Amino acid sequence: MTRIVYMGAGEIGLPALRWLIDESGGEIAGVFTQPDKPVGRKRTLTPPEVKVLAEARGIPVFQPESFRKNPEALEALRALRPDLIVVMAYGQILPRSVIEAPAIACVNLHASLLPRHRGAAPIQAAILAGDPESGITLMHIVPRLDAGDMILKKAIPLAPDETGGSLHDRLAALGPAVLAEGLPPLVSGAAPREPQDEALATYAGKLERDDGEIDWSRPAEEIARRIRAYDPWPGTHTWLETGGETRKLKLFPPCRAETGPDPTGSGPGPNPVGSVRRGSGEAGGLRVACGGGTCLVFPAESGWQLEGRKRLALSEFLRGQALPDGTKLGRAAQ
Repeated sequence: MTRIVYMGAGEIGLPALRWLIDESGGEIAGVFTQPDKPVGRKRTLTPPEVKVLAEARGIPVFQPESFRKNPEALEALRALRPDLIVVMAYGQILPRSVIEAPAIACVNLHASLLPRHRGAAPIQAAILAGDPESGITLMHIVPRLDAGDMILKKAIPLAPDETGGSLHDRLAALGPAVLAEGLPPLVSGAAPREPQDEALATYAGKLERDDGEIDWSRPAEEIARRIRAYDPWPGTHTWLETGGETRKLKLFPPCRAETGPDPTGSGPGPNPVGSVRRGSGEAGGLRVACGGGTCLVFPAESGWQLEGRKRLALSEFLRGQALPDGTKLGRAAQ
């Protein structure tokens, strides 16, 4: 029986771990995940969901801060005598000593169609770039970031209203199918190895909360993709002057882009970027002028949240917050 060690911390890997436990036919010798972390305003120490699942199934769990300069963690891994190490969203670049620990291979489920969107944020990157599809790549791990030979790729089309959250969940559900097809030939020694074309490689670095600030001078379609891609993390925001102070305003899908010579109203030319206008026929929604003669249309059901307040549907937000035509959003409001 194949002895398998799973390494992962993100919830995207939970379906893959469940498949490994219930359907792979292998023995799950151990699970490595990140240490428990404080969560919420009360900073409650909370275990990763991967740990919760593994412990519920009676699987040994290990939570080293890192494998580097950590001989105890490496020894614990080797003591499990893994044939395979399967990794998904572990959050660490593994050293060669870990990669070479299993008898057969150390492989990763990466949430993009490699070599496109290597790195920490491939889900958001695919939507932000306007890609027609995304998927999961099963690949050999090497010391370089997401650069190993590919074993298998499965693609799914992106919906016009795809968000980071919806794509995350769809790719999570795809993980078991990739393992079901890719692991048997890997164990038997018949799996293909396709080198990645370095000329086609792109990178999606780790996202920070400030990356979600909206630049209204960009075209509306680009901004709309950002709002969808960064929902729920890191979220998108702008700035609004209200009550004599400038406050952060979080924006949530849905929204859509429109193009025209004067997309936000009548007049000899387009309104200043970031300016707001109630749209005729928008039934509680509004429009924001963007770069290149475009505007972003927020329908009534879009989510808006002013700093320090709860999230509301735009139609409800506008009942409690005056936004006269010409109100300016963005850095100029700071």
